[in-house]
Amino acid sequence: MGQLYQTQRAMRNMRKAAMQRGVIAILDVGTSKIACLVLRFDGDMPAPEGIGSMAGQSSFRIIGAATTRSRGVSFGEVSAMAETERAIRTAVQAAQKMAGVRVDHVIATLSGARPRSYGLDGEVEVEAGQVTDGDIGRVLAACEVPDYGDGREVLHAQPVNFALDHRSGLADPRGQIGQRLTTDMHLLTVDATAIENLLYCIKRCDLEVAGLASSAYVSGISSLVEDEQELGAACIDMGGGSTGISVFIRKHMIYADSVRMGGDHVTSDISMGLQVPMATAERIKTFYGGVVATGMDDREMIEIGGDTGDWEHDRRTVSRAELIGIMRPRVEEILEEVRQRLDAAGFEHLPSQQIVLTGGGSQIPGLDGLATRILGQQVRLGRPLRVQGLPQAATGPAFAGAVGLCLFAAHPQDEWWDFDVPAERYPARSLKRAIKWLKDNW
Repeated sequence: MGQLYQTQRAMRNMRKAAMQRGVIAILDVGTSKIACLVLRFDGDMPAPEGIGSMAGQSSFRIIGAATTRSRGVSFGEVSAMAETERAIRTAVQAAQKMAGVRVDHVIATLSGARPRSYGLDGEVEVEAGQVTDGDIGRVLAACEVPDYGDGREVLHAQPVNFALDHRSGLADPRGQIGQRLTTDMHLLTVDATAIENLLYCIKRCDLEVAGLASSAYVSGISSLVEDEQELGAACIDMGGGSTGISVFIRKHMIYADSVRMGGDHVTSDISMGLQVPMATAERIKTFYGGVVATGMDDREMIEIGGDTGDWEHDRRTVSRAELIGIMRPRVEEILEEVRQRLDAAGFEHLPSQQIVLTGGGSQIPGLDGLATRILGQQVRLGRPLRVQGLPQAATGPAFAGAVGLCLFAAHPQDEWWDFDVPAERYPARSLKRAIKWLKDNW
């Protein structure tokens, strides 16, 4: 834990330095696209109207944006170093060119990487009767960190709730009077190699990493409205290679997971089912795809096209109903997996159980209806918040992660490494991988 704590602290300091210089880039490295946005921070910009407090406080605007087709990334993880490095360079250079500034610092997002959530708690006696920064550091240190296994790293460690004596639900107890301070902390671990590969790729592009965030987390920040983040909601971010899941309550993420399937798997089913190249399958999916067939779809014929030179083969047509018949089972499979993860998280114990679908894969027509049936809750399609300067092309659900990363860059939530945690560690004990304190505390 010590070494990672230092790494994360170093990144936080890097972020401060970048903020002082006024520009920072955010990098969404996904399986289907790599997006780079350049942010300019300006202390005295007026807060845009009608945007939740998180975005409102953050006075930044996007001055450069670029996306490029992702290469060398599968299941949201870097699989071919040199290709990913080239794609990152392409996106960053194009965004810098548009912004007209050079950027040295990036904050990146990590999808896939087999996230695992833990709920921890700790308590200490307040030393001086009034809660200080030191007390917060001590109570965080008192959280017994589970033995999360070799080859795993902590990506997020956020205090999600403080209680002072009998008053629970405090966002920030500093300065308050009391005797016993307790906290609940959400710890998210991911595969260490996934983090190392991504960091290595970014460093190879001569960029400094000023922060890392889980893409499921940042998608939730940008796609859930304030009430949903407060009362309890899940964000399902359907990407190309993986589907991220995050659960929020009281404006904090308390659970994250990912399913190693996404829109690309639907495309590859179409490619195999119709025996067409992936590029053709992607086009057919985007233009004609769906998951709910009506009587009209039997009659609507889709020209598959092709250039094999075999006239019969290239003139084939398929009914839209057949296409839906290929797509639906895979989409159902992804949603069933999501449901299992939400059940494991104890999602049904939350006071409100809104589900928001976002990400590029969420644009399949009829998906919200199918999701409502499988997930059994109110489901809506989410688009990321509007942020200043965002190009029209980047306002869709495929940019939920990128926009959320901007908000995270401007206003990161307090994490363990923002406090001076005493060095002596407590012995680790294993914890049930579920939010056991959800039932107790809400």
